[in-house]
Amino acid sequence: MDAFIDFLIEWGYVGMFLSALLAGSAVPFSSEVVLAALLHPSAGLNPVICILSASAGNLLGSLTCYWLGHLGKMEWLVRYFHMKEEKIVRMQAYLNGRSAFMAFFAFLPVIGTLIAVALGFLRSNIYVVSASMFLGKALRYVMVALAAMETYNTIG
Repeated sequence: MDAFIDFLIEWGYVGMFLSALLAGSAVPFSSEVVLAALLHPSAGLNPVICILSASAGNLLGSLTCYWLGHLGKMEWLVRYFHMKEEKIVRMQAYLNGRSAFMAFFAFLPVIGTLIAVALGFLRSNIYVVSASMFLGKALRYVMVALAAMETYNTIG
């Protein structure tokens, strides 16, 4: 795994994008390690571009989970979980009204993947979901970047 992380670090912004894409999907991966390494002063990379690369990659990874959820069928809930169709429709309307709030928290480990799949399954508005997910993911990467850069400033 270390060799793979080193490979991603060598690729700079593209490596950051790819590591975040993996981390945002259902694949367990830590893009924060790559971000921290790329923000080291010796790397000479622009922190803003690193954060944007990470946020875009992580968003696309989460949208793969959204897409997987979107492949699901409402009939499965009725057939296999014995839910009433009226209850599913009410639940969908309730959650769609809160999809932006839910999507914001798609950056959370494990739970974020479930949130993205659920939003896809419930056919939440892709534009609202994407914008909210991007905001949450970008804020998380900003926090990671600030912590990494502060660490480097303290050490160096």
